Amino acid sequence: MPRPKNTTETVQITISTTPQVKELLEELSRTGFFGKNAADTAHSLLKEKIRELQKDGQAPTPDFPPRKTE
Repeated sequence: MPRPKNTTETVQITISTTPQVKELLEELSRTGFFGKNAADTAHSLLKEKIRELQKDGQAPTPDFPPRKTE
C-alpha cells in the first residue's frame, strides 16, 4: 500500500556533498530504513539530527502553529 501524499508544504533546497557521502547515503537507502533514495535518506537523517539538537536545547523549537506577523 503506498504511503499517503505529504500534506505539509515543502520547499526544495540543494546541497553539494562529496561522492563518498553520496555513496553512503545510497548504501543506507538500499536498506529501506531511512528512505528510498539518497535524497530521502538525507532528509530523514537531517530531521533526526535537528530533533536531537532541539532536545538538547541547541536549536530553537519552531512555533506551531506559526505566529502571524502584521
